[in-house]
Amino acid sequence: MSEEVLHRVSGVLVAVIEAAGATVISVGALWAVARFVVAGIRHRSAEVFTPIRLSLGRFLTLGLEFQLAADILRTAAAPSFEQIGQLAAIATIRTALNYFLGREIDQEQRQVGRGGDRRTE
Repeated sequence: MSEEVLHRVSGVLVAVIEAAGATVISVGALWAVARFVVAGIRHRSAEVFTPIRLSLGRFLTLGLEFQLAADILRTAAAPSFEQIGQLAAIATIRTALNYFLGREIDQEQRQVGRGGDRRTE
């Protein structure tokens, strides 16, 4: 009976954490769209969009971390080999996405710090 309760509780936690990740990504995307529209109306230069991209990247990274946490929690209680394989594939893909998003964010931040001139690279 305690194993059944553990599965129910972990199922609820997984759903809550997945919803948190989806919410973070959705809020970040909506926020970025709103800022994009406002910046597009006020300015015509590409430099104003870099901070928006950086913020969206941070939201995506955080949302992906929540999603990965939910996947790990889903397989924490007595996982099968199939579940472990799926988790490994998902973790690899999400970790790679986070890595490349992080690199892009760092690169954009350095460019913003130099005045945003992309021709210097």
